[in-house]
Amino acid sequence: MPDLPATAGPVRVPGRSRPGLIDRRDLIAALDRASEQRVTMISAPAGSGKTSLLHAWADRPGRDRRIAFMSVRPGQQDAQLFWLALLEAVRAATDATEPLPTAPGFDGGAMADKVLSEITASGGTFYLVIDDLHELGSAEAAEQLTALLTALPRDVHAIVATRHDPPLHLHRLRLTGELAEIRAAQLRFSEAETRDLLAASGVALPDDVARLLHRRAEGWAAGLRLAVLSLTGHPDPERFVAEFSGSHRTVAEYLMAEMLERQPPHVQRLLLRTSLPDRINGELADLLTGATGSERILLELEDANAFVVSLDPERTWFRYHHMFADLLRLELRRTIPEAIPELHRLAARWFAEHAQAVDAVRHLQAAGDWSEAARLLTDHTVSLTLDGQAGSAVALLRAFPACVGEDSPELALVYANADLHRHRLAEARAHLEIAGAYAATTPPDRQPRLRTAIASLNLLLARLRGHFDAVFEQADALPSPAEGRSNTEIALASDLRALALLNLGVAEAWSLRLDDSERHLLEGAALAHDIGRPYLEVACRAHLGFASGDRSFALVRQRCEEAVALAARYGWDAAAVIAPAQVSLAGTLICAGEFDRGERWLDRARRVTRSEGEPGVRLLVHLTSAMLAAARGQHAETLAELTAAEQVQAHMVSRHGLSSRVTAWTIATRARLGTVDRARADLAALDDRQSAVAEIRNAAAVLHLAERDPAGARRALRPVLDGTAPVTSFLTPIEARLLDALACRDLGDEHAAGAAVEEALHLAEPDRMILPFVMTGAWELLDALPRTTSHAALVSDILDTVRGDTPGRSAPGPAEELSPSELRVLRYLPTNLTRPEIAAELSVSLNTVNTHIRRIYAKLGAGDRSSAVHRGRELRLLSNGRG
Repeated sequence: MPDLPATAGPVRVPGRSRPGLIDRRDLIAALDRASEQRVTMISAPAGSGKTSLLHAWADRPGRDRRIAFMSVRPGQQDAQLFWLALLEAVRAATDATEPLPTAPGFDGGAMADKVLSEITASGGTFYLVIDDLHELGSAEAAEQLTALLTALPRDVHAIVATRHDPPLHLHRLRLTGELAEIRAAQLRFSEAETRDLLAASGVALPDDVARLLHRRAEGWAAGLRLAVLSLTGHPDPERFVAEFSGSHRTVAEYLMAEMLERQPPHVQRLLLRTSLPDRINGELADLLTGATGSERILLELEDANAFVVSLDPERTWFRYHHMFADLLRLELRRTIPEAIPELHRLAARWFAEHAQAVDAVRHLQAAGDWSEAARLLTDHTVSLTLDGQAGSAVALLRAFPACVGEDSPELALVYANADLHRHRLAEARAHLEIAGAYAATTPPDRQPRLRTAIASLNLLLARLRGHFDAVFEQADALPSPAEGRSNTEIALASDLRALALLNLGVAEAWSLRLDDSERHLLEGAALAHDIGRPYLEVACRAHLGFASGDRSFALVRQRCEEAVALAARYGWDAAAVIAPAQVSLAGTLICAGEFDRGERWLDRARRVTRSEGEPGVRLLVHLTSAMLAAARGQHAETLAELTAAEQVQAHMVSRHGLSSRVTAWTIATRARLGTVDRARADLAALDDRQSAVAEIRNAAAVLHLAERDPAGARRALRPVLDGTAPVTSFLTPIEARLLDALACRDLGDEHAAGAAVEEALHLAEPDRMILPFVMTGAWELLDALPRTTSHAALVSDILDTVRGDTPGRSAPGPAEELSPSELRVLRYLPTNLTRPEIAAELSVSLNTVNTHIRRIYAKLGAGDRSSAVHRGRELRLLSNGRG
């Protein structure tokens, strides 16, 4: 077909405005029956009518059911984007309004659980429909989807449509009769349906010719649709039917050529020149055709049911039927092959200008512009990871030829970023060195962008290696958004700066440079919020609680709860990004004697802290687990957690700021277990600088007490008590005074022991610190205190905790911990406020309040508002009059 010039004029599509739509009631009834099983799989080749069947089944009016409908995007490589699209479809079906953003860190199993929980919470019969599943290229996502489908409750049903059987392991469902299957044979049109299709399209054929058409098309839905489009208005329909035969591909090519050649030239031009992108809109179509009015043509083609499908409710984005697009591209290669590279370049330019880097790189690769594709991918590699498209970036890397592959310095930064995403730290370091050398050879206007990207990834590498000194050395290389000249460059520079502030703040936190850490994390959170990077904002705020540890436990707890609530808002309450807040919150609860609540938050952090994850968080998780075990008198378990923390430290380049506490508690725990010789050897192995730290002094005192040397214990504690020993935790001064009290008791000085306990209570009072009294065993001294003590309430709480008499202890806890958002709603339930009034007070929607109240009832095992309030008071989640 020649490359015809663009001309104005109306679109001419055979048939009526919506041709060829018939009610295939038997097939819909078959799908109705099949959909009552847990899972229904529709598996048939392209053009078999799978999507049309799904829409016809779902669009019937008057059905009391909820349906979440999604189509997998072509070439979907990213598990996260698949799950976010599925969750968005579920939320649309359940009237939820808040979309979830993408993130570099992703837990597919947790996301599958979230999808299931939101479906279950909606109540009633629910259908999950997934079309084009063959487009899913992520084995990880397929495995997670299998787990979801096999765990669906009784009133939830899934329907998946695919061109071939997907890698879903559903054999157990097949064996138990819970898997229904619809194959190509069931989707074929019968002779009667073929006649109905012709009649609905206004095509009159003799019965024998209609039978011949059915026989030639073999009941293939796409072939019949194409035939109807060609037959409408054809001068000799009987000859047309008699002339085509052969395979589906042959029939389709023949019929498509017939349809194309009967279109006006400007429609032909649009169809061919817009066939390369996977999706098209009016602006991009105008660019590719060199004409105007493309959106109108696309809308009219969709209205005519001519293999054009809109992708959004506003009907601004479109795609061609997959088979139709393939055939259009074949025709484009046959007729104007010389135009194809330039069409790809035009599409790449448009997608790049509209911040759609993956599509832009794909088109540059298709045009053979490998160097430009490498440059664009390098510039956007960090942003793609932040967008949750790390899988797409890896797929793009694989598409480069060997000469521009892993050994190419142009792509070294991309490979380094992919290595960091997969925690391949040695490989990332090598690729960053190559990228640094390459950056020096690039044009001057490109060097600043590359160097700031390299600096940001070096900061991340140093953080993951626990090499904090390297982070501080590179702090001066923090990129500034002002370095960007265009909007795209400013956005990229802002991404890099927010990431760098996060990495710097975290390194400072683990080095106990808490004031600097707090400043940089707050700056990073504010910048991330301003540029629309919620993942980076959550990551910064997740560490802020720990960074506030030298201020007050109340501030630590507040910031942790705020971070957890923000993460929950975006669906990341079970993701690794929020683990620092969860474990810091657990630590405050354990210190306050709320061991069971602390353990629940600690368990959440444990579940999402992978063995290859950030070492600083892993060390904190082990140390907090040791605190909990020590509080419960489980000294063997305490030692095991401390040993695990030491192993994490051994793989870090720099010393974690909490390492002295790990060492000190290890020595103290060995002494309490009776292995005093090993504890003495560990203490002797420390150098003078390490031995001078307050935590080590306390450990030495524990060892002296175990050796029945209370005078030696008091000597060891003197630098801590007079404030000359460096202190890394405000637990330490309280612990020191309690150990001094125990030593005074053993020396027979009851008055001095009582005075030391009073000092400890005075320090513990502001944050209600119970843990040091339990860990040291000094709670035994509390009964000897005079009744006139000013800390009677705290003493009562400590003794209640030790003796198991804390309020609510006899009542079992909720089935699942209430989230901070749910706790805020719970605290309004004892009031007289209505649900709309509570929503107004909290500045959230009524739907959000209703959802929270449903979950509160479920978690507390309550059936109404009053019983939820009563249960909340039992569990000390609400005030019950106790001071």
